[in-house]
This record gives sequence, structure tokens and C-alpha cells, in this order.
Amino acid sequence: MTIFLLFLFVLFSFATASAVLCPRCVEKGTISYFSEDSALSSGSCAYGSMALDFNDGYVAAAGSSFYNDGAGCGGCYKMRCKDKALCRSQGTTVIVTDQITNSNNTDFVLSRKAYMALAKKGMEKQLLKHRAVDVEYKRYPCDFFNNKNLSLRVEESSRYPDYLAVKVLYQGGQTKILHIIISPESSLSGISLERNRSAVWAVHLDSPFGQSWINFAVIKGTETWYISTPNDFPTDWKPGMIFDSGLQINEFRLEACSVPRCPKENW
Repeated sequence: MTIFLLFLFVLFSFATASAVLCPRCVEKGTISYFSEDSALSSGSCAYGSMALDFNDGYVAAAGSSFYNDGAGCGGCYKMRCKDKALCRSQGTTVIVTDQITNSNNTDFVLSRKAYMALAKKGMEKQLLKHRAVDVEYKRYPCDFFNNKNLSLRVEESSRYPDYLAVKVLYQGGQTKILHIIISPESSLSGISLERNRSAVWAVHLDSPFGQSWINFAVIKGTETWYISTPNDFPTDWKPGMIFDSGLQINEFRLEACSVPRCPKENW
């Protein structure tokens, strides 16, 4: 099935902080870390035990503006700490798998492994003594998913054929998914799934659907892009099944930033 793109221009109003408006730009903030990484396996994004396998365990909980009612789940951020005596200049990249639920005045809380990766060789234990450090960070494509397509995992709460819940996995770009639509080939209308404040989308079904493809609506600047999967969604779906979409959304989100472009920097 041929991949097709439909372009729908939509104007958006942005009234949040520049860190949210321009995640491509380098921002400054504070991070901390979890003493036990197991805290991330029950995170708000509902990845469960899968979370600690993402990006080899380099994962993080994000503040509410970055979590964005679940829309930020699966997003990647590159960061480096500003203490040049302790930290290496390359920094590290983390995936958002959770939301910060207590007010600890930090932008991100990293897994212990990700936090230690900020340190220079041999300085990891010294860095751990600092419960919080100042960092620079920016939204970054999840380019370590070279062998992973955007996928949907059918959740255990699903009940064939009248209730379908799916979890979005391996979103590679910097875009935000607005809608997920099942488009049966025999129907002129699509079946819209709703996000439930995490990486999970769900829909109640009146009847089983036949051969179908999935449309993802994503933000790109002031446009909404509709991207259709080349692979058909299985008609006999069941809990635990992972659907490989056959595509990866690699686009950058070109936001309506308060500045025309990010300042030049070599990182």
C-alpha cells in the first residue's frame, strides 16, 4: 500500500514558556536522578517494565510542561551538565517515560544510569553526590532507533472485538502525535482513537473492522501532517501483539518560536 501524505494547514496559538515553544533550541534548567531506577517502571507514560529497556536504560521523568498530558511520552532530549570539572561536554540523550509528580523544582529526573553518563570518566560517584545539577538541554531526534519502526502495542486492557487500546512505541522524530485514526478500506470514515493522558490511545468499537491502515496526524510547524502506514493493521489483533507500522516519523517540529531561529551552537 502506498504511503500518502495529506497536508492540512492549521494555525496554533502558543502561550507557554520558550522551553516548550522552541525545544530545538538549547535551554537551561536543573535535573536530578532516581536512587532506584525501578521507580521508572511504573511511570505515567504507561510503558511499564518496557521503560527500562528503552535506549539501554537512559530514560527520564519530565516536568508537566514537557510531559504535556502524555503527548511528550517517548520524546528525546539531549543534555549535558554545566559543571566542567565533573561532566563531559558530549552529554547524553534520554527518553521521556514518566512525569515528575512531586514539586522538586527540576525539569527532569533521570535514571541513575543516565545521570552517571553525564560525568567524566572516573567522576561518576562524585556526580552522584550532587542530588541536582544545572544542565543545558534540547529536544533531539531519537536517532538511536535505526532498526525500529514506529509501532503500536495492543494493551492487556483490550477486549477483542469491541475495545482496542494501543501504546505508541519508538517515535523517532520531534513531532507531536495529535490523532491516531484506523481507516478501514471498505469505509469512507475513519475510527478515531483517544489519548488517555499517557502513551496509550484507545477506542470502543461497535463492530470488528476489516483490512485497515493507520493514519497518524502529527504537528509540523503550523501544519498537521497525516501519515498513513504501509502495513495493514491485523484484523485479529490481541493483547500483547506489537504492530510494526512500517514507517518512522523523522520530521522535526518547526515551532512558532519567539525567535526566528535557534542561536548557533556546536552541540
